[in-house]
Amino acid sequence: MAPTPLSISESELEVLKILWEHGPSTVREVRRHLHETGGRQAYTTVQTLLTRLAQKTYVESEPRGRAHVFRPTCSREEFLGEHLDDLARKVCEGTTLPLVLSLVQGRRFSAEELAGFRELLDELEQRPGGGGRDTPAGKPRRRKKKE
Repeated sequence: MAPTPLSISESELEVLKILWEHGPSTVREVRRHLHETGGRQAYTTVQTLLTRLAQKTYVESEPRGRAHVFRPTCSREEFLGEHLDDLARKVCEGTTLPLVLSLVQGRRFSAEELAGFRELLDELEQRPGGGGRDTPAGKPRRRKKKE
């Protein structure tokens, strides 16, 4: 069975979203981006959030002068896939169809979004075995925790 993704707080997720959007950043840069969107976190709070994300292996850092630069260890898509797979295991006995249906039913999509869905479905039908993910069921996609 695949490991359960580590949960993160809303504040941690906001910081991770900044890194996905703006790329590798220092604590000061993350704080500035958070302030641009209305956040008022102290420098030490942002530093704590980044440290927690590093402990959970969602970010890693390397020194740059006196500061550290933090970068995500997974893409937004990998993060979503990991958490949706976990939700499917917990709520839908491992099948993803109920999740997909729940996400799309009753919502309105632009012509561009619908074309993207059709293109994805066509690609999935062309794969050997009729589609599905490249990652076999039950295989973790998580980064390995640092020793």
